[in-house]
Amino acid sequence: MPRRQLGPRRPTIADIAERAGVSKGSVSYALNGNPGLSEPTRQRILAVAAEAGWQPNRAARALSASRSGACGLALARPARTLAYEPFFSKLLSGIEAELSARQISLMLQIVEDVEAEAVALRRWWAERHVDGVLLVDLRVDDPRVPQVEQLHLPAVIVGGPGATGTVPYFPGNDTSGIRQIVDHLVALGHTRIDRVAGSNAFACTKVRNDVLEEALAEAGASGRVLPTDYTSSAGADATRKLLAAKRRPTAIIYDNDIMAVAGLGVAQELGIVVPNELSVVSFDDSILCEVVRPSLTACARDVEAYGARAACALLDLLEGRPVPPAEEEPTALVPRASTAAVPA
Repeated sequence: MPRRQLGPRRPTIADIAERAGVSKGSVSYALNGNPGLSEPTRQRILAVAAEAGWQPNRAARALSASRSGACGLALARPARTLAYEPFFSKLLSGIEAELSARQISLMLQIVEDVEAEAVALRRWWAERHVDGVLLVDLRVDDPRVPQVEQLHLPAVIVGGPGATGTVPYFPGNDTSGIRQIVDHLVALGHTRIDRVAGSNAFACTKVRNDVLEEALAEAGASGRVLPTDYTSSAGADATRKLLAAKRRPTAIIYDNDIMAVAGLGVAQELGIVVPNELSVVSFDDSILCEVVRPSLTACARDVEAYGARAACALLDLLEGRPVPPAEEEPTALVPRASTAAVPA
């Protein structure tokens, strides 16, 4: 008996992928004659496409011909950030995996500051180097947002705390993450909880500051926040200041795992026993939190999937499809050996 057709509507690449049992990227490779597939797989995909009556969308082909086939990401952080910051390596991995499956390149540029990033975005768009961009490290009153709106440059914000102009955003886990950490420490009896934070210029830092202040007040606890540039040296310096204070904290929260590891080292240098005399928590989780001793309590999240979802949203935007509604990235606190109850 003849196999059932896919339906009266025009078959899509997604339909063919489902019928052939392969990814959409594989279908794209086969239909465009690109290498990277075994011959049996290629022939199976082509057979399913022929049976379904698939024909290339001529309008889409004409549109794609005017595209660069690349998306851009400018990062206004020190270049060494990519070498030792697990969060960004995971984020880029998720973005790149989704884009490469659609045969789209990622143009990555390290710039000095947000003003230099704005210049790069303007040049990319004017010279047709990119079809759209991902914006990370959203600032308070970020100048990039009105810029991409004015240029009509398709963009998606990765990590935005809330609606910003007309640019779609994918919020991080700032609110739930801080809440989970504070609840965990308060349950252990901590009432003096300090935090080594990121830059005050970042919108996520403001959100975390506000949530921390609110959570501590609700719990009858107090704390001090020191902003940094997220580097290990800044984290170590901030830790020394907090531990030298007359009223020393019994717990410190770090905005990333690099600073948490550095802070742990400072505590050990000063002869402060973790977790008996000081509990340490990282807002980001990575293999670093597991291999140090004591291992670090941290908030776990699937950063690769987060990056992939942001990349998919940008591709939806480019194709004129609705962008999924913003939902805060789920987190799960992972208690490890660096937190304990306050000594009686």
